[in-house]
Amino acid sequence: MIEVQSPLENQEFELIELEKKLKPLGYVIGGGWEYDHGYFDYVMNDESSYLCIRLPFFATDGALDYKGVEVQLGRPFLLAHKYQRGLDDNVHDPNPLTNQFSEPQDPDAEFPEEWIQTGKEYIKELEQVILHDMKISPRK
Repeated sequence: MIEVQSPLENQEFELIELEKKLKPLGYVIGGGWEYDHGYFDYVMNDESSYLCIRLPFFATDGALDYKGVEVQLGRPFLLAHKYQRGLDDNVHDPNPLTNQFSEPQDPDAEFPEEWIQTGKEYIKELEQVILHDMKISPRK
């Protein structure tokens, strides 16, 4: 994981407004969200591992599933998630019908040096879209 300092940190927006702008760019809210925090993820490459831009956010006035919830953005980071090829034959899941994904080989793999600059450029684009192109103002 590589953190990237950004003027996005600590900015506050309505979550729905962020979603409207970021989803068309390919960002999704990652599946590991909780009621008080979550992540926008963008997959840059998925050949042998997932290379992602991850933008954390935290609810400031309620839970993420409330209409109109406001969130504060955290520091974006670059993340590599190396996954297993083939079948996962060491599964000890009590409910294999609902969880059919293999365990990650390395959920926090080394981020490839040759992708760092590209990741930083994607974050600059993200800053442009959120801080300059959005018609809404930060809450702060």
